Order: sequence, then structure tokens, then C-alpha cells
Amino acid sequence: MMTDLEEIKKTFNRMERNVLILIAIPLPVFALAYFNVTGDQVDFGLPQLPWIFNYFALALVITLLFLQAYAFNKRVKSVREAAPTFKEKIAAYEKATNFRFWQLFWVGLLCAFGLFFYENPGFTVAYAVNLVFISLGKPTPYRIINALRLKGEEREMAFEINKRD
Repeated sequence: MMTDLEEIKKTFNRMERNVLILIAIPLPVFALAYFNVTGDQVDFGLPQLPWIFNYFALALVITLLFLQAYAFNKRVKSVREAAPTFKEKIAAYEKATNFRFWQLFWVGLLCAFGLFFYENPGFTVAYAVNLVFISLGKPTPYRIINALRLKGEEREMAFEINKRD
């Protein structure tokens, strides 16, 4: 039978793995779009999309960037106020993080497709902002401690979850 700390470590490792996958998939797609736009362009014979979608996609990307931060902070705040057990806090943090990184995943793909179809540099800037949110949001024990405002024994347990056996 697993101890609570072992279960929490397993949850953290799963969360970390899922986040890394969600970071890794849009990156080469965006790189391909970026190199196609900045280098010798290859004509893929794609249909011309109406320009209204350019502005709609860029507005959607910007909206999702703000919403993911707001939704994450709101979810984490509700976890802090509910004051459940440490195991429940980590599980709720995992759900909030997964939701956040799924949104960042879709933002990354939208930026790649927007840049590819419209060659709008706004999508490059939006992707750079997306990378900032990814860098600042990747789960670590320190970020978990700060987000959940852990103290005492819970704080010590948070430091233990990333230690390899």
C-alpha cells in the first residue's frame, strides 16, 4: 500500500510529465511555421483564408492567454480557501495546472497556424508571451508552495515530492 507521500510524488510526476508533453508538441509546429515565414517559403498550395480569421485568431489567442492566468489563480485561490488535506491540495493543483497547460497548448498551436496562414508577426509575439507563461507556470515544489501558501509540515512535504528515491 502506498503512503500519502508516495501518492503525492506519483501525482507530481504525472503532472510534470503531462506538462512537458503539452509544452513539447506545439514547439516544432511553431518552429516550422516560423521558418517557413522567415526563410524561403515553400508553397503548400493551401487555400487563402479570409482575413477576418486572422484578427479573430489573434484576439482568441490574447484572450486565452489572459483567461488561463485568471482561471489558474482563481482555482488555486479556491483550493487555499477550502483548506483540504495536503493530498487533496496537490490533486486540485494538478487539475488547475493541467487545465492551464491545455489552454497554453492550444494557444501555441493557434499561434503556429496563425503565423503560417497569415504571416502576422503578432502571432510570434503572442507565442513568446505564451512561452513566458509556460516558463513561469511549470510546476515545481517552490511554485506549489508559493501558489498554495504552504507552511510547516506541508511545506516540507512539498520539497520532498520532487526528490528522486
